[in-house]
Amino acid sequence: MKNIIKLFLVSLSIVISIFSCSKKEENINSLVIYTPATRNFIDRLTEDFKQKNPDINVEIIIAGTAEIIKRIQTEKDNPLGDIFFAANENILKYNSNLFEEYVSTNADNIYDDYKAKEKYITGFMISPSVLIINTNLIKDIKIEGYSDLLNPALKGQIAFNDPTTSSSSFEQLVNMLYAMGNGNPENGWDYVEKLYANLDGKLLGSSSAVYKGVADGEYSVGLTFESAAANYIQTGSPIDVVYMKEGVLTKAHSMAIIKNCKHLENAKKFVDFITSYETQKTINDELFTRAIIKNLENSQILIPLENINDIKEDEETVDKNKDAWLERFKNIVTGS
Repeated sequence: MKNIIKLFLVSLSIVISIFSCSKKEENINSLVIYTPATRNFIDRLTEDFKQKNPDINVEIIIAGTAEIIKRIQTEKDNPLGDIFFAANENILKYNSNLFEEYVSTNADNIYDDYKAKEKYITGFMISPSVLIINTNLIKDIKIEGYSDLLNPALKGQIAFNDPTTSSSSFEQLVNMLYAMGNGNPENGWDYVEKLYANLDGKLLGSSSAVYKGVADGEYSVGLTFESAAANYIQTGSPIDVVYMKEGVLTKAHSMAIIKNCKHLENAKKFVDFITSYETQKTINDELFTRAIIKNLENSQILIPLENINDIKEDEETVDKNKDAWLERFKNIVTGS
């Protein structure tokens, strides 16, 4: 009987050992990506990544920026994700304690103007804020910039996402504050109040709802980011892009490795893969987004940056006032 028990315990030990090794191997060969990016965009890139790294199992979790940040905060003692892909720098800097320092092997190839000072942030594309228009619905209404969105004929026909839940919408809020405030964001709040009134109480819950809503004919115009609109143009949708005449903030969309993630080396591989020349060319030529590295020709369907009225924000001012601005926007919505 003792021999049977002993044999059982030895067998159980072997099974546990095999299982543990299996789980360890599974952890080593995985990469979990948290992203608010569109499905076709992230899928295209991860397919190429898996071709080059067939031993790595890639899991993609798509959610809004605010939801992802909340998730990373909740999981900080036991991270389940490895990388946050596609967020603006302000969001990442505001949550710097959640991310791991890593400088890409391709860092020297990134344009100096879009290279993050922080070692935990890596830009991968240049993304101006824009207006997206449904050409079938807009008819003869002139849309050249923010001021045109106050046209009473557009009341209830404007798609805008809550900036408290979306990094792209927060960028739009910052853009309109600086553009309509002539460089002083405090002077832009009168415009924000008027714009919200023309939304007619329609504030959407995700950035994808904006560009999808316009492309599907639910709204005539929306406030979004360039690459989302460009992808619809490429597929032949009745879409046009407007770069606000009052000024456009052109920011880098970035990625960051989650602190203490389980698959650190795979996350580093992904950062280097995304910033490589080959992947940047795919981003530029096939995904119709502005590459962030030097020595690549401009996308064929996007106008040159020099033809856009480019304006600048003061990053310290934005970082310092982020919470206050979001609270002020919330008060406009609630009428407080």
